[in-house]
Amino acid sequence: MPSPATLERFIARVESNAHIEAIQEFYTEHASMQENNEPPRVGREVLVAHETRALAMAASVTSQCVRPVFRSGDHVVIRWIFEFQGHDGRTRRIEELAYQRWEGERIAQEQFFYDPKQFAPRPA
Repeated sequence: MPSPATLERFIARVESNAHIEAIQEFYTEHASMQENNEPPRVGREVLVAHETRALAMAASVTSQCVRPVFRSGDHVVIRWIFEFQGHDGRTRRIEELAYQRWEGERIAQEQFFYDPKQFAPRPA
């Protein structure tokens, strides 16, 4: 179960838009991430590579945790809002729930729930 301090450090890291560093620091070596009901990606290095590719598609990203954060034992639910500024000047606003299972102070499993229609760009 993550301590409240660890959970706050994780959220602060993501909100500072250090997404890759957050994966490196807060995920287990064998961690998995899953988008809705798609097959999970497994392994911290795989997660870092995927995040690197995803972030390269945007000129900038703004990340916000919407409180409260729910924690029950080893499980945490965080509501996130991400705004991606595209290289084309258009913005994408994504709101999602991240359902996490922690092993001690690190995330072992995470599944994201969101509406894929949110990925449609808004006009510049």
